Amino acid sequence: MRPNYRITTQMLNLVQRISVLTTELSFEKRELHLRKENRIRSIQSSLAIENNSLTLEQVTGIIAGDRVLGPPKDIHEVQNAYEAYERVFKLDPYDVEDFLLAHYLLTNGLVKHPGRFRSGDVGVYDSIGTVVHIGARPQFVPELIRELFQWARESQISDIVKSCIVHFELEIIHPFEDGNGRMGRLWQSLILSKWNRLFEWVPIESVIYEHQQGYYDALTISNTTNDSTAFIEFMLQDILETLENYKIRVNKGTVRNIVTDLKPRELELYQIIEAYLKKNQQITNSDAKALTGLSAATARRYLKRFVDLGLLQVTGSTRDRVYKLK
Repeated sequence: MRPNYRITTQMLNLVQRISVLTTELSFEKRELHLRKENRIRSIQSSLAIENNSLTLEQVTGIIAGDRVLGPPKDIHEVQNAYEAYERVFKLDPYDVEDFLLAHYLLTNGLVKHPGRFRSGDVGVYDSIGTVVHIGARPQFVPELIRELFQWARESQISDIVKSCIVHFELEIIHPFEDGNGRMGRLWQSLILSKWNRLFEWVPIESVIYEHQQGYYDALTISNTTNDSTAFIEFMLQDILETLENYKIRVNKGTVRNIVTDLKPRELELYQIIEAYLKKNQQITNSDAKALTGLSAATARRYLKRFVDLGLLQVTGSTRDRVYKLK
C-alpha cells in the first residue's frame, strides 16, 4: 500500500522547527525524575483519551506501588501501559510481531485476544461516542499492516512525517478489537524515538489529550478525503507544542536544581536579587550593593557568580553593566 498525503509548506515549516528544537533539547541535561514524570504524563494522557478515570496523582501512585482506590480495570490499564512503555522502545517499529507484542503488553487481561488481530468488524468513535469510521474488514487487516510497515521501512520521507502517517493509517485500519488509539499513539512515539531518543520521554500524548476534539476532527477530515494531510499537520503542530512545553519544564527544572545547589550565603543573596528583579526589569552593581550591604567588589563577584551559573544574564560595558533574570 502507498498512503495518500501531500507535502505542504506548513508541514515543511513545522518539521524544520521540530528538528531545530529537538537538536537543542538533545543537548540539555535531562534529569531522571523529569524522564519518569514525562513517562507518567504520557501514560495518564493516553489512557484518559480512552476514558480511563485515574488522575495524574493516582497514576503516579500506582507506578510507585502504592495502594490506590479506583476502578480495577483502570488500574490494570495503568499497570499494563507502564510495562509496555518500559519495553516498547527496544522494539522494531516496522516488525509485525513486535507490533503484536506491544498490543499484548498493553491489553493483557483486559481484552479477549491480547496481541492478536481482530476477527470481527469494529467502529471508530469520537469523544462524544459518535461512529466516525468503520475499520478495515478483519480478513484484510494482517496484510494491510504488513504492507504499511513495509512501506514505512522503505520510505525515504522524514521520520517525523512518517510517524504521523503510520499513526493515521493504524487508526483507519483499526487492527485490534480494543486499544487501537493507544497503539497508534505509542507507535508514533516509537518511530520518533528511532529518529531521536528524546521522544522516549517526551509526552506527545499529553498535548493530544488537551486538544482531543481537534485530534478526532483531523482524523475525520483525513478519513473523509482519503488523504492524511490534515492529520499530519495536526500531529506536527502537536509535536512542536509538546517540545516547547518540554523546553519550559527542562529550563525550570535546571534553574531549580542550580538554586538548590547554592551555598547558604549565595542562596540568601540570590533570593534578595531575584525578588528585586521580579519587580524591576534590571539591576546594576550599585543597586545590588545597596540591597545587600556588600562592598562594590563583593557585590560584583556574586553577580558574576550568578551569571556563570546561568541564573542571570548581563549586558553592557563594565561601567554600564546591568543584570536581568535569565
